[in-house]
Amino acid sequence: MSITRSVVSPLFALLLLAISAAAYGQAGISISFAPPELPVYEQPLCPGDGYLWVPGYWAYANGDYGYYWVPGTWVTAPEPGLLWTPAYWGWRGNGYVFNEGYWGEQVGFYGGVTYGYGYFGQGYQGGRWQDGQFYYNRSVNNVSITTTNVYNTTIINTTVNRVSYNGGSGGIDARPRPEDEAAARGRHVPPVAAQKQHEQAARRNPEQRASVNRGTPEVAATPRLGAFSDRAVVHAKQTGTPYNAPVNRATAQPPANAPSARSESNSARSDQPAPSHQPEPNNRSEPERPSTAQPNLPSEPNRTPADQPNNLPQPNRNEHTQRAVIPPPSERSPSEGIAPSSEQRSQQQQQYQRPAPRPEEKKSQDERPKQNEKPQ
Repeated sequence: MSITRSVVSPLFALLLLAISAAAYGQAGISISFAPPELPVYEQPLCPGDGYLWVPGYWAYANGDYGYYWVPGTWVTAPEPGLLWTPAYWGWRGNGYVFNEGYWGEQVGFYGGVTYGYGYFGQGYQGGRWQDGQFYYNRSVNNVSITTTNVYNTTIINTTVNRVSYNGGSGGIDARPRPEDEAAARGRHVPPVAAQKQHEQAARRNPEQRASVNRGTPEVAATPRLGAFSDRAVVHAKQTGTPYNAPVNRATAQPPANAPSARSESNSARSDQPAPSHQPEPNNRSEPERPSTAQPNLPSEPNRTPADQPNNLPQPNRNEHTQRAVIPPPSERSPSEGIAPSSEQRSQQQQQYQRPAPRPEEKKSQDERPKQNEKPQ
């Protein structure tokens, strides 16, 4: 029983850690380069009571998407009393990690990023819940004059920058306050389904990608979730130096198959089959033999295959090949003689079949006068 408890306890602890990570809203995406600066845009008019402002942010997708801008918009809270903590990018380990936004009773840490319109790096000064109604701070929100649930509190923002990430090279140096840590331990509600659909719509729109809009998205803010084609959409303003998306290292390198293609071609040249080169040495060596040695070696064709070297072709197999490479009479030297006719070839074959005469017999035969030759 004690063994079972010792096994279940660590598993239960891991489960609690997984739930805590999900509550913090960390998507687990780590990017080696920072997102672009925040675009400059005006807040669209609040569509009515009960809507809370959710600032835009840079999201990331693999492939050709890269960073893309999710427009800021007005969203109704999932339930009264909940406030929105914006998403942000933060340096962790060896890359920038995306921290997803969430709904909660208190606004938590969002990297110290100055999103504006109530989000000035710490907490939220854009409104508050009171008696089940949301009251807007008119000094930082674009609300209609007919809205009754308003108040006016001037917010002095001394930090003005458009950096969109925390830590790393050039990032914001901010750490969670005690109240931010308390909000992190509180109850969290993930983004509603309409917020997810709003993000996916931004992802599918090529004009929202930083590689296309150079840091100035076509749609910076919308009056409602998913209203990308609404007449009240807000475009970003052209400010500063255009953003240049980093080049993908994988596409900048030479093709992976280039070295192997060269090695394959080299190996193919070194591994050519031997028969394609064998006739050349035989054809070259045949004319180089001394002309006087060819008629005086009648015993050469009488060698049996066993007596011949293994690295030389047999005469019977290469007989036609050797005859085919004999140079024409016009190029032949006087000592080479004329190619034998078919009748002479048959006589030579008959001679090859007879045993070769001994040197003494050959000499005696050569000294005998021929029948048709008259003695001098």
